[in-house]
Amino acid sequence: MQTLAVNGYDMAYLDIGRGMADSPPLVLVHGTLGDFRTWNAVLGPLSKRHRVVSLSLRRFFPEHWDGVGNDYRMAQHVDDVIGFIEKLHSGPVDLVGHSRGGHIGFRVAQARPDLLRRLVLAEPGGDLEPALQPANSPPGPVPAGPRVPAAAEMVRNGDIDGALALFVDGIDGEGTWARLPAVPRQLLRDNIFTLLGQVDENRKPFLKGEAEAIRTPTLLIGGGDTKGGLSVIWRVLAEHIPGARTAIIPGTRHWMFEQAPQEFCDAVLDFLAA
Repeated sequence: MQTLAVNGYDMAYLDIGRGMADSPPLVLVHGTLGDFRTWNAVLGPLSKRHRVVSLSLRRFFPEHWDGVGNDYRMAQHVDDVIGFIEKLHSGPVDLVGHSRGGHIGFRVAQARPDLLRRLVLAEPGGDLEPALQPANSPPGPVPAGPRVPAAAEMVRNGDIDGALALFVDGIDGEGTWARLPAVPRQLLRDNIFTLLGQVDENRKPFLKGEAEAIRTPTLLIGGGDTKGGLSVIWRVLAEHIPGARTAIIPGTRHWMFEQAPQEFCDAVLDFLAA
């Protein structure tokens, strides 16, 4: 593990592989309750061709945050990722963002396209403005909605497992939390207090004009079995980001890179090499 001082905060990251001489670093940005360990299942295949840099966002593991403070904001995380890329001093990078990290990747492409060569958004999280809402959305919960405040309240009351079950089952289906192995369960526990910050993080919805203005070559990836809002957002963005490509990982849900790591890597590597 290494750290970079960015905007007054020491951002922890893993730096794995060397890549080919002409390939830029591949920066991985995790989602809610994740950290640089989120990508463990795909670090091996990705690092065979690329220098892979997996970072932890502000207030996530290895920090054990208590939820106190006012710097857990989406805008702060976007600024931090921009500063982190700048401090790599490597020129434009390829960026893969999952869920919250996908939202961040979209905002980086919007604000600083000069920092990116290619962009991969794996089921980016957030909300769509009314102009982007499809007429017929598939049924299912939208975990970025009421489940986050409810789970955060459970955290405040000391019910950590209840909060995690509410959040995780809301994304990947009832009983998912109970079936998770010990290692991913601990990773989520290590970051549980970040839910307190997410309640008031001031995340803006995706706007139609913003998507249409993205010029970074973009791949959007979804799990074939993902339900609810997360199955809608990436498809809608793909319709409006010019030239966007799409990939579906069959038989998987939101954490598709854990559930089918080789298939996920194949989709990412093929896009980066195109």
